[in-house]
Amino acid sequence: MTLLDPAALLDPPAAARWLLGAVVRHELPGGRVLSGRIVETEAYFETDPASHTYRGPTPRNRAMFGPPGHAYIYLSYGIHLCLNVTAGPEGYGAGVLLRALEPVDGIDIMRELRGRPDRELTSGPGRLTQALGISADLYGHDLRKPPLTVTGGGTVPAELVTAGPRIGISRAVDEPLRFHVTDSLFVSRR
Repeated sequence: MTLLDPAALLDPPAAARWLLGAVVRHELPGGRVLSGRIVETEAYFETDPASHTYRGPTPRNRAMFGPPGHAYIYLSYGIHLCLNVTAGPEGYGAGVLLRALEPVDGIDIMRELRGRPDRELTSGPGRLTQALGISADLYGHDLRKPPLTVTGGGTVPAELVTAGPRIGISRAVDEPLRFHVTDSLFVSRR
């Protein structure tokens, strides 16, 4: 598979759509590999009142103002880690939240980490980071380099993609910035 292409990430909504079908791969210590195909995303950008970058750069969101193709990891509600792929040109605060994956490699390990049925292993932003063993230590990580990589992208035909409002936010809720593979069993919400 091809490495993540930062040039495909310069426009956040287009990047969210383009990332569908890409593979997130996490190499654990000892050589174990966990991976999944992206089936649901949401776009966020600095002029968007729902974005962490709306009020400008802070120590928490600094990765989102960096170059495209890096990990922006944050703690949601003090409980769940969420993984974003930074998007937009460097200096512009934007990212794509990875909401759901279709498990590919290491499903037995994901079951151990999550203790849930297969359809619930990676169907949500907090679930997918837990299932892939992603920690906050990977904040700012270049997603073209191990141990956490994103490969591929741009592989899901337009007729198989549904766009609609984002989930779990209170501002700009009606914007059609959530993208998912229409027939996927692994999306967080239909």
